[in-house]
Amino acid sequence: MNEPLLAFATGKSPAYLRAHAGEPLDPATEARYDALAARLRNGEPLAYIIGTAGFYRREFIVDPRVLVPRPETEHLVDAALAHLRGYDAPHILDVGTGSGAIACTLAAELPSAHVDAVDISPAALVVAAENRDRFRLEKRVTFYLGDLLAPVEHKRYDAIVANLPYVPTGAGEVSLRFEPALALEGGADGLDQYRRFFIEVPPVVKPGGLVLAEGAPPIAAGLLALARAAFPQAAVTMERDYGGRERYVVARCG
Repeated sequence: MNEPLLAFATGKSPAYLRAHAGEPLDPATEARYDALAARLRNGEPLAYIIGTAGFYRREFIVDPRVLVPRPETEHLVDAALAHLRGYDAPHILDVGTGSGAIACTLAAELPSAHVDAVDISPAALVVAAENRDRFRLEKRVTFYLGDLLAPVEHKRYDAIVANLPYVPTGAGEVSLRFEPALALEGGADGLDQYRRFFIEVPPVVKPGGLVLAEGAPPIAAGLLALARAAFPQAAVTMERDYGGRERYVVARCG
């Protein structure tokens, strides 16, 4: 049996289940587990079934209004934290916040930081706000509804993190069919949103600031080219994820 699914079905902790391995389930609980397992076999993400997903040692509320946070995205958090730990009160922007996992994690890891986060989806921001409240970050995480940087174009940031739609239209895997298309589809080559992002972002990042943008191997070369064109004087590199795949661009602006 799938342990996280069994824990959800029974309301028992994984530790309890291990200690009582082999004990039969009552018929109602077994039926509940079987129904949940059928959804899992059909390809529905486990996170949507149980309602939470782990990210950077925390459990975030998720449902079909938002993408499931990926472990690879933790690299962006690591890179942002490495840059920002020397700041007294850093101001951070998360573009395409979705569930709010990045924004809330950065705020939680940096107690003096303030994080602004933008998403074009009102439904996603409802989930993000639930996560902000879950971690008691109401005073330090502010959400904005809007397209890319438009809601915050008058502000300036020490670090800007973006995880925008980058799946080429029609190229999504079957495993992605349960997740919101608005958060996935990046146009014919997967770069439509990032083309716009890199036009808008230079005036919004402070001198000495950091810009991080997540992608995937199919768009890596194009993403790197966009970042270098936007920041010709910056040190711009492509970084790899845990599996050694080209995953995100870093622009160190000064």
